[in-house]
Amino acid sequence: MTTQEHPAGAPETDWDLAPDVLAGARELRLSPERCDLDYWIANVAQGTLRGLVNGHRPEAVTPEHMRRPGPLRDALLSEFSFRSIAEDKAARAITSLVQNAPDVKSMEFYATQLIDEARHAQAFRAHMLEVGVPAAELDDVVEKYAGEHRSNVLDPLEEFGLEVMDGPHPFVSGVAVLTILVEGVLAPTGELSEHKWKVVDPAAASVERGAGIDEIRHLTVGSEIVKRHLERDPSLRGHLAEVLRRGNELWATLPAFAVLQRREELFQEGVQQIADLVGDYEIWPGRRLLDSTVDERIGTALEWSARTQTARLAYMGIGE
Repeated sequence: MTTQEHPAGAPETDWDLAPDVLAGARELRLSPERCDLDYWIANVAQGTLRGLVNGHRPEAVTPEHMRRPGPLRDALLSEFSFRSIAEDKAARAITSLVQNAPDVKSMEFYATQLIDEARHAQAFRAHMLEVGVPAAELDDVVEKYAGEHRSNVLDPLEEFGLEVMDGPHPFVSGVAVLTILVEGVLAPTGELSEHKWKVVDPAAASVERGAGIDEIRHLTVGSEIVKRHLERDPSLRGHLAEVLRRGNELWATLPAFAVLQRREELFQEGVQQIADLVGDYEIWPGRRLLDSTVDERIGTALEWSARTQTARLAYMGIGE
């Protein structure tokens, strides 16, 4: 199929029409055949990404208060430093899925996801420049704000993923880890960040929206791939369930909650300083951002992650 034959304007890649992560995880069905290289060129490169500036819509500006030293800027730098490292690690890990893909369409899909993750890392770093980090100091700032979290959260996850992809059934095992234990956990927290930053830093929220549109595609295609493998070879179910069990046990030992808590504490302190600007904006229906608490936002992010995992596992046929 040529680029011209692919239906441009697929709603799941449209900035305004694409569902949120939770709705996409529950409802969307995409395959590697649909989301091949031609699809990506027509609907992502020439669709989602058209007109973006530093990974966000040009009308989404960076407010002056985000350039001033203080807790809000620290919260943003902490979050985007962590996200940039995570996306960079994801892009590097996906090279194994490209190498081990059993067919051309799966190879093409993961080649596009590799580019997506590298773009996300670039967009998070670019916004850090927009809030005033000097380009020459960017690497040092990322290290300052997220170096410890890379070592005690992201490095162990990376080591686990590489171990899995070096063991039995490397392709489908790697897809399951990426889809459930990485994308399935981090994508919903990114969606909450989109809502959180919307009036506080519209450019940051727009970066999160762009990344979220991609993550929906990654989650749904990855789930379809695992589902097909299990339909062809049901004996894989025990192996994949064991991989995911080990991965969830690893997550339980990592200080991820502390990472979120410190970030949200900084945000909480900073958002109160611009209460007049935030006003009655609701972070989710019926709940004003100014009234939300650190524990409430973290709990919501974790709940959304659990719901996304449950929906994906049910679709794959693995069970909880």
